[in-house]
Amino acid sequence: MPAPIVFFDIAGPDLETQTRFYSSVFGWEIAADGRFVLPAASPLPGALRQDPGEKVIYLGVKDITASLAKCEAHGGKIVQPRFEVPGLVILGLFTDPAGNRMGLVEMGDGRAGTP
Repeated sequence: MPAPIVFFDIAGPDLETQTRFYSSVFGWEIAADGRFVLPAASPLPGALRQDPGEKVIYLGVKDITASLAKCEAHGGKIVQPRFEVPGLVILGLFTDPAGNRMGLVEMGDGRAGTP
């Protein structure tokens, strides 16, 4: 069996700001110590790409444009507005208040990339 992904963290200098951002924008329930548990796709798709070193976590949302607006309203920045990779997925990119680059995947019928 391949090694599963069992944990991830999102770093930043101010835990309170990060907690407020992810709670407000994505509805995450985050404990005072920064811990949280989220649902995940199973199996969890991934990709290796030939680009400068970087990791990006993609979050599934119903409306990328609305989610990006919420990100911006809560201290994040839009990196790439909603765009489509034809036949594959609809995406958007943002940075959180700490500067972590993250992605959004538009969820159509509850599955990533389905219009």
